[in-house]
Amino acid sequence: MSWGKLLQPDLVLGGTVLDITPDLLVEHNLKGLVFDVDETLVPIGQMQASEELHQRIIELRQVATLWLVSNNVSETRIGNIAKSLELPYIFFAAKPFRRKLWRAVSAMDLPVAQVAMVGDRLFTDVLAGNRMGMFTVLVEPMVDPGEAVRYSPVRSVEVWLSQVLGASLTANR
Repeated sequence: MSWGKLLQPDLVLGGTVLDITPDLLVEHNLKGLVFDVDETLVPIGQMQASEELHQRIIELRQVATLWLVSNNVSETRIGNIAKSLELPYIFFAAKPFRRKLWRAVSAMDLPVAQVAMVGDRLFTDVLAGNRMGMFTVLVEPMVDPGEAVRYSPVRSVEVWLSQVLGASLTANR
């Protein structure tokens, strides 16, 4: 598989994780979601999820099995977020390596094609999910509303390189 295909999300949401709805899951025949944590669910460094996210997780839990899989090495931080959302989690996942991601998908007991990897990063979340045959969803980063617009040079380079390699990152939802 070419790098362009490995970095191509199945769905470019064009919004944050809060824009994922139960209807969207039904539309794409998804029964499970694996969420990245940092900047996908919560702004980097934040210790808890917003009330808005809590409500969205409650809605999504009605139609899908949910897991958190984070590259963050802080079990305390990721564990606290997971506990507050009442979700199982894996920290220090080392995405785009697949080993720990497989553990979450296996625990769901669903066909891998019915599980989506949801994240804000191409070279970790999308790449790992595509390498496993998962449906991949790229979301806009969740940033602290009190912060000025945050520029992420790493994300900018990822987007540029992905496009050079043939991935289309135009929002398709």
